[in-house]
Amino acid sequence: MPRHLSDGSSTRLCATARIKFSINVQLMTRGALSLLLPPLSPPQFLSLSSRRLSLLHPPPPLPATLSRALDFYFAFATDILKAGSRRLFSATRVQTVSTMAADEEVVGTVKDQLAKLFEESLRVTVPDQTDTDPLIAACNPRFGDYQCNNAMSLWTKIKGTGSAFTGPQPVGQAIMTNLPRSEMIESCSIAGPGFVNVKLSRQWIAKSIQKMLIKGIETWSPKLRVKRAVVDFSSPNIAKEMHVGHLRSTIIGDTLARMLEFSNVEVLRRNHVGDWGTQFGMLIEFLFEKFPNMEVVSDQAIGDLEVSENLFRKLFICFCGHLFEYLYEIFPNMEVVSDQAIGDLEAFYKASKQRFDSDPGFKERAQQAVVSLQGGQEKYRKAWSQICEISRKGYEKVYQRLGIVLEEKGESFYNPYIPGVLEELSKKGLIEESEGARVIFIEGKKYPFIVVKSDGGFNYASTDLTALWYRLNEEKAEWMIYVTDVGQREHFEMLFTAAKRAGWLPPGDNSYPKANHVGFGLVLGEDGKRFRTRSTEVVKLVDLLDEAKSRCKAALVDRGKAEEWTEEELEQTAEAVGYGAVKYADLKNNRLTNYTFNFDQMLNDQGNTAVYLLYAHARICSIIRKSGKDVEELKKSSFQDLSRLSLQDWTVGGDNLRRRLGMIALNLNSLTLMMVQKTSLIINVYLHIEKVSYIYILLYQTGALVLEHPNERALGLHLLQFAEIVEEACTNLLPNVLCEYLYSLSGHFTTFYTNCQVVGSEQETSRLLLCEATAEVMRKCFYLLGIRPVYKI
Repeated sequence: MPRHLSDGSSTRLCATARIKFSINVQLMTRGALSLLLPPLSPPQFLSLSSRRLSLLHPPPPLPATLSRALDFYFAFATDILKAGSRRLFSATRVQTVSTMAADEEVVGTVKDQLAKLFEESLRVTVPDQTDTDPLIAACNPRFGDYQCNNAMSLWTKIKGTGSAFTGPQPVGQAIMTNLPRSEMIESCSIAGPGFVNVKLSRQWIAKSIQKMLIKGIETWSPKLRVKRAVVDFSSPNIAKEMHVGHLRSTIIGDTLARMLEFSNVEVLRRNHVGDWGTQFGMLIEFLFEKFPNMEVVSDQAIGDLEVSENLFRKLFICFCGHLFEYLYEIFPNMEVVSDQAIGDLEAFYKASKQRFDSDPGFKERAQQAVVSLQGGQEKYRKAWSQICEISRKGYEKVYQRLGIVLEEKGESFYNPYIPGVLEELSKKGLIEESEGARVIFIEGKKYPFIVVKSDGGFNYASTDLTALWYRLNEEKAEWMIYVTDVGQREHFEMLFTAAKRAGWLPPGDNSYPKANHVGFGLVLGEDGKRFRTRSTEVVKLVDLLDEAKSRCKAALVDRGKAEEWTEEELEQTAEAVGYGAVKYADLKNNRLTNYTFNFDQMLNDQGNTAVYLLYAHARICSIIRKSGKDVEELKKSSFQDLSRLSLQDWTVGGDNLRRRLGMIALNLNSLTLMMVQKTSLIINVYLHIEKVSYIYILLYQTGALVLEHPNERALGLHLLQFAEIVEEACTNLLPNVLCEYLYSLSGHFTTFYTNCQVVGSEQETSRLLLCEATAEVMRKCFYLLGIRPVYKI
């Protein structure tokens, strides 16, 4: 077997290595060898003296003829020894092009890849236990990186069945012994009752990170079982302004949608707005009283939100029907009413509400208007449509500020489908009569699930059942996710139970299609009660966002950024940090718990806050900028063909070039392929045709990622675990899992940067690439959380 190379000059080389043909060999980071025989005329001769290549040791000679040697090479499988790990290569000759079989692309998480290896081992170790899935988990860093925990459960199954195993530890030992060889594993060990600890290869971690930098972080996306999902979130009520109560549903739902989309799931983002109900009856009925000729009523007549935004901010926090009742009595000619004439909307609301409560006749007419609306009468639908459009303009502005994308399919969308769905449920015997209403009785529930009210009207239950049916049958969704407060938990439990009884959903919770309710707790003030203004009003979402941005801008001005940046940069940064702080303060908490809203805490630049993490990302970007290197060029330079080097490069390269130069000696007699240095990128094979004695494969490495320092490896491993974190957050529908990972990643980077000099070190290129990989993962985390990164601070 060829010896390792040294910088000594005592090696005997042939006097001249003359190139007649060249074979370009591409050794990709995943370990594939592709030999290309270009149908080109022979290149010009190139002579390399033994003095210039004195660091290379010659391997044993090739077979007698080049033709026989190449035929032999194309047909054999070769072992490559790289940093102590053994890898298998195969080759196939197809006319003039032969390509060695590449390792599989990285698919899924590190756990997924280890599970495939242990699955093979389990099939060999316990062939009779065909239903055994590998149990892979992260383990204590003292013992390794990951752990296979199947031994104990297997021993419980096979004990007393005549198995040759005498306990769980021998089972674990056999699992480890039968583990197929893989470049990703550096070593394995047994601990306790058969736990198989795995330590990942530094080289494989580095290669995986470098591949991500070249091909993009999407190569690290997890692979979920589901292909299409509906995420139902935000869902404000028409004629009400969005307030802090809508914050959690909106940003939690958006983050879940983003994580699923990153995991290659087609996500239908649904805004199930409350655009159907009694409040529309009140509003429409009063509108008709004051405007008999509805055709001439414009948006301005009932208030154009674009023009009268401040007016409608106040309007939307109340039931519009009450307010319009009062407005239309005061201003019969509503077409010419101006904002100034209307004055204080809060006072109008109080007066209109008082009259509504004391006028049974108006209430009765409003209820009848709802029936007419649901019946599809044209003038009622036209008035309803106009009201919805005014309200829609308001919350679209909020979505734009938060970077939220939604498709509206409100309660009204499903109205035409309700009769057919209820008929289907009736035929299946699910719907029964009870006290004049039509209901579905749910076992274990005190009250029935009312699907038709006693007055014949539909309600939330009938609409939600129909929406679930539509999503399953028309939109072909496999996973329906409903993001609302925990107070609606029982409603969704009854909804899903009814769907299972109807046969729409399977009885279990782990089979597809399935539906989940993503509940969340309350946003509290510092007094421990629901977050409200000092006047006990609900906090408007736009006011909250304005305050966050204003505070961030003031902090940046205090730091002197107004003199350094343009006004546009100042505004954009204040917006990104302010809105990001509000989102992260919510998302970092377990969604099921209440949390206290506190501007001072969420805008703190220390601790687990968006401000700290955004600043950490900006610092990484600053490190790369200060190096003066183009990080995109560094990525590309990781793959540089040696054919670009001239003889002068070889001569003047000196020790630095020698440190970067490696050789693979191909010994066709012993069928081995040996890498002398830990480097494998794009290379050239030079053949001496007249006196074939050996093949040199020369490598010139300029940008390879190396994880030699313990803190480099720890950071690299944490980066590689990104995919499984996203998968965990998606599977459990918990965005805080991603927040915890992001904060931990920042800590790993700080430790690395404290102990490993980057700029000006011998490892500068490698460490700059590690910095860029960290920034890349942080940016993807920010994106999944709906936060815009900042690049300077």
